[in-house]
Amino acid sequence: MILHTLNKAPGQRAFRDCLALLQADHALLLLGDGVYAALQATPAAALLAAAGAPVYVLAADAQAAGVTDRLMPGATLVDDNGFVELSERFIRQLAWY
Repeated sequence: MILHTLNKAPGQRAFRDCLALLQADHALLLLGDGVYAALQATPAAALLAAAGAPVYVLAADAQAAGVTDRLMPGATLVDDNGFVELSERFIRQLAWY
């Protein structure tokens, strides 16, 4: 089980590379420009949903981007404490930037 952290927008290579390795028993935390991948009704959100892994979004970054109310169904907002909890639950982590 791996926690993937992605801080690049969907049009970036890091997004595609992350998706190539993302599995249903992994988790994905979107931060920085990565929060745009979780915008509802977008091709990126459809790809994330198809991967089957839980999607988490750093709340402060979603708020800064103004997308908190436009996230895909199933995406979970987490604060810094939630980020720490995810890091504790998923021993392995891959950062995509």
